[in-house]
Amino acid sequence: MKRRLAQLVASVLAGFLVLPVAAASAGGGRKLLSFDEMAPVTEPYTGAANAVRAVPGGGLPWEIESAHGELRSDGRVQVTVEGLVLARRAPVPSGRQGTNPVPAFKAVVSCMSTSQGAATTVNVATATAPATPDGDAVIKDRIDLPSPCLAPIVFVTSPDGAWFAVTGQ
Repeated sequence: MKRRLAQLVASVLAGFLVLPVAAASAGGGRKLLSFDEMAPVTEPYTGAANAVRAVPGGGLPWEIESAHGELRSDGRVQVTVEGLVLARRAPVPSGRQGTNPVPAFKAVVSCMSTSQGAATTVNVATATAPATPDGDAVIKDRIDLPSPCLAPIVFVTSPDGAWFAVTGQ
């Protein structure tokens, strides 16, 4: 009886020692950015004239109900948006207001980095993810981040790269 109890205790303790190591290796990468809010593209950022870090804005103003996401140092990025739709106002045509005409979104991560000792902006895109007509989507991918990746910004864009929402408020 004592022997079985000792084996059980040893097994449980061994599990506690192995579990944190397995969890740490499965987690991979530290958190670089976590957010619970994104700002939609609005004038004067619509179109290419006032691009943010070389990412042009969508051609019309958008609005967003909610967003959250995370970027990790190993390149894992996850962004969830709800209600990312064309704005319910002019200049959006009345029949398109409050709708998402784009079948897929992607995320673009923008980092300040260095190249041969000079400051540079590096933008890295995820694969596309399906988006609903109501503007809901979950983007989950792993990308190759530059090193260093300073002051990261995350955009939600069209498949062609025009941004509809960006981290911030």
